[in-house]
Amino acid sequence: MPIGLKQEVELGPATILSCVDNEVKEYDIVIEKIDINSSSPNKGMVIRIVDKNLLSLTGGIVQGMSGSPIIQKGKIIGAVTHVFIQDSTKGYGTFIENMINNLAEN
Repeated sequence: MPIGLKQEVELGPATILSCVDNEVKEYDIVIEKIDINSSSPNKGMVIRIVDKNLLSLTGGIVQGMSGSPIIQKGKIIGAVTHVFIQDSTKGYGTFIENMINNLAEN
């Protein structure tokens, strides 16, 4: 799958790939905030789960979903990193660009 750079990420619809009930499926999310200059490399995006099936199964982002790929317009743009403790339907995502740069540094 092609990658999308930080500058290509847009507010609005996207999906995540996650394994729930022993099957990887694509679930709808919304990217609510983008901070390409975030001081935390793991918190470049705020995402919200909007997929009714996923919400009924898990209530939102749960343990084990970290690393789930975030896809927008046919490109992998990042991965889920953290859940908001006060609202499990929301969480943070990191940009794929940060992940690749981190690999190159190590």
